[in-house]
Amino acid sequence: MKKNLYTQLLADTLAGKKSFAILIDPDKYSLDSLSAVVQLAVNAGVDYFFFGGSLLMRDNQSRLINYIKENTGIPVVLFPGNNMQLNNDADSILLLSLISGRNPDMLIGRHVIAAPYLKASNLEILPTGYLLIECGHATAVTYMSNTTPIPAQKDDIAVCTAMAGEMLGMKLIYMDAGSGAANPVPGSMITKVKGSIGLPLIIGGGITSPDLAREAFDAGADVVVVGNAIEHDPGLISRIAAVRENVTRDHHKIVNRKF
Repeated sequence: MKKNLYTQLLADTLAGKKSFAILIDPDKYSLDSLSAVVQLAVNAGVDYFFFGGSLLMRDNQSRLINYIKENTGIPVVLFPGNNMQLNNDADSILLLSLISGRNPDMLIGRHVIAAPYLKASNLEILPTGYLLIECGHATAVTYMSNTTPIPAQKDDIAVCTAMAGEMLGMKLIYMDAGSGAANPVPGSMITKVKGSIGLPLIIGGGITSPDLAREAFDAGADVVVVGNAIEHDPGLISRIAAVRENVTRDHHKIVNRKF
């Protein structure tokens, strides 16, 4: 039975409720290491597990996804780096179209190959306009996608790209500096993109501290995604979850004050 994650995400966005997603790269986790992260995520009230990576060196996707689903009520959303990472055990999939690049495989080519599988699956499909943002050095995703990221200082290009994605029918916009990014997506770019679209905005890459998560939320991010930093410091989960709650509470105070 298909879930209705998009309806919930859209409702949260309209209500000003911020969301926190943990990115799980299946190549970097065993069941033992995942179990600790899962328990911390449950305790902190994490909103989503995003699941995927640039490569797939070990075939343990189903085992890890099912462990999450058996031990939490947190939705598992595929964030696939390629078609080998499709998995019907998850709840939904970010169907990424890399609209910041000009590689036709990343715009439509791989989607055509995946379409029959996705059509027959129980996954909720979330069409997502994916924008790579320059972060200070080359990342795995820029190398693997064979695309050039949007320069970090070119807010206008990011704005126009996000607007085009919305006009093309995307339901989400995801701006990503990439795994292990030296710098996160700039706050000014987040603010300008958020002000130009009516879609939920996801921000990931380079968010390595609660302060950086707060900056992204304050700038306009509806969902903040953290992966690489949590692999090194799982304690970040509770601290970033606390930031999410504080930002949501502050937003509601501002809205209520206006009325």
